[in-house]
Amino acid sequence: MLRRLLPVFALAGLALLAGLPLASAAESDLLGTLKEGGVQLKSAGALAFAPQGILLVGDNAAAAIYAVDTGDRTSATSTTGPKVEGLKDKIATLLDTEGKEIDVRDLAVNPISGNAYLSVSRGRGTDARAVIVRVTPDGKLSELSLKDAKSARTSLPDSAGGKAPAKTAGKGRGGPPEVITHMAYLKGRVYVAGMSSEEFVSKLRSIPFPFDKTDPGTNIKIFHGAHGKWETQSPVRVFAPYQIGGEDNLLAAYQCTPLVKLPVSQLKPGEQLVGTTVAELGNRNRPLSIVVYKKDGKDYALIANSSRGLMKVGLEGVDSVKGITEQVRGTAGLKYETVKGVTGVQKIDAMGKDHVVMLISNEGGRLDLKTTDLP
Repeated sequence: MLRRLLPVFALAGLALLAGLPLASAAESDLLGTLKEGGVQLKSAGALAFAPQGILLVGDNAAAAIYAVDTGDRTSATSTTGPKVEGLKDKIATLLDTEGKEIDVRDLAVNPISGNAYLSVSRGRGTDARAVIVRVTPDGKLSELSLKDAKSARTSLPDSAGGKAPAKTAGKGRGGPPEVITHMAYLKGRVYVAGMSSEEFVSKLRSIPFPFDKTDPGTNIKIFHGAHGKWETQSPVRVFAPYQIGGEDNLLAAYQCTPLVKLPVSQLKPGEQLVGTTVAELGNRNRPLSIVVYKKDGKDYALIANSSRGLMKVGLEGVDSVKGITEQVRGTAGLKYETVKGVTGVQKIDAMGKDHVVMLISNEGGRLDLKTTDLP
């Protein structure tokens, strides 16, 4: 009996970290909804964890999401977290190839075990193979076998399906669109951001889990401070569930870089949600990952960015901050500080309530995995 309860205790810790209620009884039998038959990924991109060690894998090429039983439900015994130097070369050795053939797409930490999971592309072009790699806190790498894994699958309706919508096609916009940019699990639903083939390109979907029919999603409209206009085409890049005034929200970061709060209760299929822009963090920048956490009694969002380092955004007053509706030169809204001494961060995910796992690109192209205290 105790062994069955351990994963619930670990999940409860994650819920408390994010300020969310504990898992419902309906979540206790999610494993029983997964079926035999294995998984055949066309691609592996965005990753997220559902309860009971179930890994959610976004497959952009197939416009689908898989829920995969990792079998990883042993409670963490260490708080040191994964640490691997020269990650690409070590993944290449594991997969019998060269480091230049390895592309790491995303990172997710299992809240039960503390193991880190990486979505990886082995090879290039049509010969590329999608792989999920697991890294334990002691730095050991292994490939997650998908051949016989129990799983579930849902397809995304009205997705761009590998062809860019007319309004996003053109110079500098070649290649398949990002049908799935980010995912997160919250209270029996999987929230998915990405692009669709419709006129309103930016989509947020709220998908019941266990998977049922996936609705067309909600069109998202925001005011982009740096651009000085309302926009519907820029997709949410990353987001984190966060309670504001007792109400579930998604705290979403966009290109260039508006930070927007989106009430979950207003995500209604086929309708449009107008988000509230609570911060403008500077243009010519792309958010890469976001984690919401509490430290010294205060809430923060930690955001990894392509050109503005690792930002620590104070969330005090996010419930009452006036939404940005006029053009911004520089920054505005919620305040942030850049975490000193940390550069090249590509992806982050929380490990417990005090630590963060980082994927870091160093000079010369070396990729490292590192665990450190939340700032």
